[in-house]
Amino acid sequence: MNSRPAGSARDYSIMNPSVATAPRYDADARRFVLRQALSDVLPVQCLLTGAEETTPFECDGLSAFRQVPFAVALPETEAQVRDVLRACHDLKIPVVARGAGTGLSGGAMPHADGLVLSLAKLNRILELDPVACTARVEPGVRNLAVSEAAAPHGLYYAPDPSSQIACSIGGNVAENSGGVHCLKYGLTVHNVLGLRGYTIDGEAVTLGGAALDAPGLDLLALAIGSEGLLLVVTEVTLKLIPKPKIAQVVMASFDDVVKAGDAVAAIVAAGIIPAGLEMMDRKATAAVEPFVRAGYDLNAEAILLAESDGTLEEVADEIAEIERVLRAAGSTQCIVSQSEAERLKFWSGRKNAFPAAGRISPDYYCMDGTIPRKHLGRMLRAIEEMEKKYTLRCMNVFHAGDGNLHPLILFDAHEPGEWERADRFGADILELCVALGGTITGEHGVGVEKLGSMCVQFAPAEREAFFAIKRAFDADGLLNPGKAIPTLARCAEYGRMHVHAGALPFADLPRF
Repeated sequence: MNSRPAGSARDYSIMNPSVATAPRYDADARRFVLRQALSDVLPVQCLLTGAEETTPFECDGLSAFRQVPFAVALPETEAQVRDVLRACHDLKIPVVARGAGTGLSGGAMPHADGLVLSLAKLNRILELDPVACTARVEPGVRNLAVSEAAAPHGLYYAPDPSSQIACSIGGNVAENSGGVHCLKYGLTVHNVLGLRGYTIDGEAVTLGGAALDAPGLDLLALAIGSEGLLLVVTEVTLKLIPKPKIAQVVMASFDDVVKAGDAVAAIVAAGIIPAGLEMMDRKATAAVEPFVRAGYDLNAEAILLAESDGTLEEVADEIAEIERVLRAAGSTQCIVSQSEAERLKFWSGRKNAFPAAGRISPDYYCMDGTIPRKHLGRMLRAIEEMEKKYTLRCMNVFHAGDGNLHPLILFDAHEPGEWERADRFGADILELCVALGGTITGEHGVGVEKLGSMCVQFAPAEREAFFAIKRAFDADGLLNPGKAIPTLARCAEYGRMHVHAGALPFADLPRF
């Protein structure tokens, strides 16, 4: 669980300047106006306005940032989504689209004066074409449900975030989610062929398609990972791929985290692209093993999980080569899964690292940065020093193959000062990611969590370019306002820690 005491969250309810021009009513009057506007387009049970009904929507998986929404809409059809957006556009009411609520950056945190637009009821698989190897789904469909539906045809959907049992395809599109097999099979953006959605004024938008390339600008790639700032997705066409004949995992132990990090780089340098390449440090394996009994080496300072899939001959050759590289890199032990059950057992530990953290700590704060693979060992050593600096523990689980880090900072929100130290700890990790040539997010998004870190990654002129794209889709700034792109004022708020002693070049740049 990621949390902080009630009432201690930063106030992110300040409206964007463009949103602030909306008509001002008292709370009861606004609810009346909104209810009247939506009464013709939504069944009565699909609009929630009471405190008991709306409070469950106050945060996503990153519960450190909370805000009770003004109201919640739960449309049941695409037409209702369109009509809700049109009504909110006319009334200048902010809209925050929400999927399953498993996000980890506060991207679905509500706006105090706005509407949460939940897509949970749009949960149908509209079409599954085993010949074309595609699935057309609504945004509320669970990630894992796609592979379950495709399994009888020998197909599956490759992106597999750890939350795949619960997370929705719409949320995956918003955050460009990955998973443990993204090294070989790519992120959401590599596995979506097209999508349909609506802009804030209710205009239908279709991006991508069945062809290998679409005419004009690649707006499909722009929309994927846009965190609900540009449009609301109502339909997604996914690429399905054949299940491999066989898959095996090598579980390798290392007596030093730097050696383990170097081994990751060595595998890729050898021309091997594993189906999955994950890394866990000793704190992580110690937390996970009692939870799932995955068979991890608890004496190792770090373990690597390297998977090969394909035909019997391909996998045999690749597994042998992976073992050779790992042993040359200093592995003290290599164990190869001998059955599908054992392979899944090895992966179960990695996929359950987050809930395992919740068993040993009252709270945890999951970071999400990326760095070049060659710096994995250096980053782990730096995190060890940060643990001493902030007197907090940190479990490390990495999508090591593509340098995507998920440090889990353990703390107790009810202990004075611990959340603040965890917050600064996470900011230091992200700042080091940028310094090492990486980025502040790999797959969890920016949301509200990383607004300050955006000021480290991007200059004011770059952030203004992002706002220009936002304005092209949403001139009034009504879709998910206050997320992902920081204003100069926001950077000044974080400047004490992240913006090089608060120096803000180009301070006269217009704000959005």
